[in-house]
Amino acid sequence: MRLVPTDPHLRRSGLLAVFAFVLVLAVCASGFLLYLNERHARSRDVLVGEAGSVNRVDIQVTVQKVDAADQRATLRVAVAPSGSYGDPVTGVPARDLELTTSGLARDRLAFPAGRPTSAQEVSVVLSGGTISDYPFDRYSAEVFFSATVGGREVPVTLSVEEADPFFLLRPTEAEQFGGVVQAEVRFVRSRGSFILAWFMMVAMWLLGLAVASAAWIIVSRRRGLVWPALSWMAATLFALVGMRNAAPGSPPAGSLLDYASFFWVELLIAGGLCAVVVQGLILEMRERRADETPPAGG
Repeated sequence: MRLVPTDPHLRRSGLLAVFAFVLVLAVCASGFLLYLNERHARSRDVLVGEAGSVNRVDIQVTVQKVDAADQRATLRVAVAPSGSYGDPVTGVPARDLELTTSGLARDRLAFPAGRPTSAQEVSVVLSGGTISDYPFDRYSAEVFFSATVGGREVPVTLSVEEADPFFLLRPTEAEQFGGVVQAEVRFVRSRGSFILAWFMMVAMWLLGLAVASAAWIIVSRRRGLVWPALSWMAATLFALVGMRNAAPGSPPAGSLLDYASFFWVELLIAGGLCAVVVQGLILEMRERRADETPPAGG
């Protein structure tokens, strides 16, 4: 029996298909591992205070939102009195409980005795960064609490975690002095926001260079008004505005993202579009004059 030799083109195509499949799997697996790593980073929190004391007040702080434009972070504060400071069955304060906080408008939170404790919101100031540095902006915040039960200072523990999907919390310092617990935390853009911002900058430049290359070919070859190409260029010009506005975290106009890509790419596309239109109009006018000019000796 005689074997038919395998076509080398088919073998090459098959190897390329296998390579592409393995590459897609590797990229997907890398993305999944990056997601798990960021999820693990979000699950970590800051814990400081007298956790070994039986009679204490546990303070759970969750960073709900980091507002870089207003330079403030919104915190949800929940308390859980334990030992002699709380009811062993219901967990409500046994006596009037009051927290002193680092909040802007609310520096004192009251929890009456015998009533369920509900989470309350406070805002703290952000420092050390500006939103115009997007996506490389980072901020610091100082959070401190102390508690009194019946007018007497009591031991406390402080736990800080974050829930804002656009930022990651990184503790820099945590300490306790007397009955006051303090934590200094830093907020940086989440990995997803950072990757998407970089993708947008690279995509903008690739689209801008594609439009500029097409405009150069049309102008250098004196193709005139190529309407499909003009439609594509104009659509890209306005589509980039929508892409820019979709940046995670809503950075303001004039941020680093704009100066690194958006402003220059829009200028590049608009310049290429205008060059094609101007040369096309000149060629059209010349052709019209040539058609209207009677032949010599006619």
